Amino acid sequence: MTTSDSTDTHGAPGGKGPAGPGGGSGAPEGFPIDGASEASGGAAVDEESGPAPGEGAGNGADPGAPVGPTVVDPVAPGRGPAERLQVGPVMLGGIRRMVGVTLDGTEVRVPEGSTILDALHDQGSPAQADTPTLCWAPNMDPINACRVCVVEVEGARALAPSCARKCEDGMAVTTDSEKVRHSRRMVLELLASSVDMSQASTDVARWMGEYGVDAARYGPPAPPSAAGERDRRHAGHHDAPDGAVAATVGQPVKIDNDLYVRDYSRCIMCYKCVNACGTDAQFTFAISAAGRGFDARIATEYDVELPDSACVYCGNCIGVCPTGALKSVREHELREAEDWHPEEETVTTTVCSFCGVGCNLEMHVQQGSIVNVTSPADHSVTHGHLCIKGRFGFQHVQNLG
Repeated sequence: MTTSDSTDTHGAPGGKGPAGPGGGSGAPEGFPIDGASEASGGAAVDEESGPAPGEGAGNGADPGAPVGPTVVDPVAPGRGPAERLQVGPVMLGGIRRMVGVTLDGTEVRVPEGSTILDALHDQGSPAQADTPTLCWAPNMDPINACRVCVVEVEGARALAPSCARKCEDGMAVTTDSEKVRHSRRMVLELLASSVDMSQASTDVARWMGEYGVDAARYGPPAPPSAAGERDRRHAGHHDAPDGAVAATVGQPVKIDNDLYVRDYSRCIMCYKCVNACGTDAQFTFAISAAGRGFDARIATEYDVELPDSACVYCGNCIGVCPTGALKSVREHELREAEDWHPEEETVTTTVCSFCGVGCNLEMHVQQGSIVNVTSPADHSVTHGHLCIKGRFGFQHVQNLG
């Protein structure tokens, strides 16, 4: 017979259960259980000092009252339950020490673990906060791919990517030296010479002007590849260039579903779509990087078409793409028809009605018609990411079929 099957002389079940009619468990008399005498039936009171049934414990609190915000506040015992409930709990984040960093000669202090880009955004001047980025996003982990955000760190041999390099106490950072400007200009020039950047954000166009980018000096662009040609290239094999034209990633647009298109002639391999599909948001892992060198590309598993892949059409890859390589079918059709009017676009924030999660939606409207749906990157529910219904389920609003 096990302990749980045994009974004491009063017939009470053995073990540390609630005291039965006979009082106590099967443990020997006087044996302490959880700080209380077994003779007391598990309650930490005795006959002399314990309160009588129905009486308070001596501090005015009802022993049967709920715990939590209704118990006596040790900091302000005079406050009643109603006052404490109004204030609510105070949520504290992790405690981090501050480190001192010098940004272009100006000393600032930032929490330990902050990146240089965090410091530039939070403590820098407007010009410093305008550090160009392509592969960085506020709602994603640093990727370190584009290298356009590099800065000069005193004592370092090479330029450091500000989006990923952590601040250190005593670090001195230079953000606008000739070395930094030359590197950023080269990155933007090489990208613009091989990738169609015409649909990138207005910030990218402004940065290219500010840094004096001249992609034309690499020569006219080479003719685009045939459909599927880049996908079939042998990894690591490169033909010698003739120098007459600039190599490009030009290729036909991939349209294999009704929701979004993949225009990889605009892809700069920033990997943001891969991370959004993976560990940063969706955990679907439908796409990844394939190939090597200039032939590197974003591909589905075994290069199957999107409907045959693991894609769930959440569109989070669209939401983070900085160059227009991924866009909704609706936007693609309007651009092809030369009926795209971003200067007339208005954005209205609402709450998605498809379920009870409470995702915020930003409805992008042009000429009285919804053309895209996004979500704020700083929204506590979505963090900028949506599902297929939230991003693409707006056709019923305007009967687009």
